[in-house]
Amino acid sequence: MYDITTREHALALIATGRSLNSVSKETGISRAALRAWQVRIEPLPRAFAQAAPCPRCRREPGAPADTASYAYLLGLYLGDGCISAQPRGGQQLRIACADAWPGLIDACRAAITAVRPEGRVYVLQKQGCVMVTSYGRHWSCLFPQHGPGRKHERPIVLEPWQQEIVDACPWDFVRGLIHSDGCRITNWTTRVVRGEPRRYEYPRYFFTNVSADIVRLYTDTLDTLGVAWKQANSCNISVARRASVALMDAHIGPKY
Repeated sequence: MYDITTREHALALIATGRSLNSVSKETGISRAALRAWQVRIEPLPRAFAQAAPCPRCRREPGAPADTASYAYLLGLYLGDGCISAQPRGGQQLRIACADAWPGLIDACRAAITAVRPEGRVYVLQKQGCVMVTSYGRHWSCLFPQHGPGRKHERPIVLEPWQQEIVDACPWDFVRGLIHSDGCRITNWTTRVVRGEPRRYEYPRYFFTNVSADIVRLYTDTLDTLGVAWKQANSCNISVARRASVALMDAHIGPKY
């Protein structure tokens, strides 16, 4: 007998496209059991039935209770997230996080749990990254930017209730965007002082996304926060002024 957590984890591995044979070798569960769980889909409907009501599907729609975590998760989703359909009306939220940033992986898991505490969160290993994954019926309600095709090939516009959350928690939103598609680096240059070359280092933040709409959401939020930025090209935004970098350091800092 296997508990629900074990069954959900096995089904999550299969949902990523892996064969029954490879999942069986990793988990020690027979292929016959895995095949039966696929047909019956036992754990997932039970979890769905126990799920808390979606804040967007109530008679009077509202926002997630933890708005700061939602703003952060929204930034992660717009950068490296996707939603895919699952059997019997289920949905799978996946956020790609690089192996190099274990702190980011933990923060992503914590944000998903805060937004939908009744769901479980899985970390599925890929080459060079992990997919932080959670199942539910209402992820597209919480992220209405979901749609067919890539994000940069369709309009990305926040719903009024989402914009209210971003306005209330702008630094959480910016942190999510930076953690997904941004970085903090240290540039350097040399100057001749009294005949001697000296090296000077200065930090800056970069954000890169090929969606003009997502870039605009980022820069509009920076404007409200008083952060000066420059557009290096159509999809690359730089923050380099000392005071603005100090603001970013105080609220975001480097990934870890």
